[in-house]
Amino acid sequence: MPAYNAAATLADTLDALSRQTVDAGRVEVVVVDDGSTDATAAFAAARGAMVVRQENQGPAAARNAGALRATGDILVFTDADCTPFPDFLAQLIRPFDDPAVSGVQGAYRTRQTELVARFAQLEFEDRYRFAAKFPCLDLVATYAAAFRREVFVAQGGFDTSFPVADNEDTEFSYRLCRAGHRLVFAPRAMTYHRHPASLSGYLRIKARRAYWRLAACRAHPQKILRDGYTPGLLRVQTALAGVCGLGILLWPVAAFGGGVALVAGLALVASSAPFTRLAARRDAPVAVVAPGIVCARAFAFALGAGLAVCSRLTGRTFFGKKAGGRTCG
Repeated sequence: MPAYNAAATLADTLDALSRQTVDAGRVEVVVVDDGSTDATAAFAAARGAMVVRQENQGPAAARNAGALRATGDILVFTDADCTPFPDFLAQLIRPFDDPAVSGVQGAYRTRQTELVARFAQLEFEDRYRFAAKFPCLDLVATYAAAFRREVFVAQGGFDTSFPVADNEDTEFSYRLCRAGHRLVFAPRAMTYHRHPASLSGYLRIKARRAYWRLAACRAHPQKILRDGYTPGLLRVQTALAGVCGLGILLWPVAAFGGGVALVAGLALVASSAPFTRLAARRDAPVAVVAPGIVCARAFAFALGAGLAVCSRLTGRTFFGKKAGGRTCG
């Protein structure tokens, strides 16, 4: 697991990994201290983890460094703010009994009580239901991921041109799929996570997600229109938010802009109905705020996508510094 100034959350993660139902002799815990300025490295070492230190290079480079030091046939990735269930490892590695499986995706859970965090959890569960429709995934996210070591190394690991913890796992998964590898979902391989608790924090993450998702699609353009993780309705909502925003910008100079913005905005609100119904069945208070958050999320996605286009045109990076190429191989 990559760790940057993670001393405050690392205890829960390492303690949970020490309580796994898998025989401890089969488990090797590697923490990559990615240039922390706190006691992350000392804390991990005291908990018995192998510690790899490097200058701050981002989580993609950190995960690659940890993978190269690990000795197991299966590489499992999680984050320093996750708390895996006791059977997390057992459930995550079980699909590898099938020699055709190259990668496995686990699932998030949360114990948070904030409305935004509960919304985020329902959002993940909605994505899981969508992904379960596909016999082969095209995204294995590193909060709960496992890959065959030989496959990971042969594919060059994570692309370190992704300098922040965002969509480097998406790009790697796309690469695996293109090479014909099979990725599967293990819904019972669960880990608790701390979702953003504030709306502003949640929306910043969504804008960043869209920005780096388009970066992941540069070498895989077919994924822009369809993948096995993003329901089509989210793409429609993002487009509606973009049209609404453009209409608002045009309004002062072109009267039709107001009409365009109104129609797109009303369509966007109406499109929140499916998720609102889901929330009503699962968490009624979340259903009350769901239409507003769904619309705000769409505008955040549209903003991130717009910045990605600007970045492509101007060469400027808006979320995170530029970095080099792959380092694992």
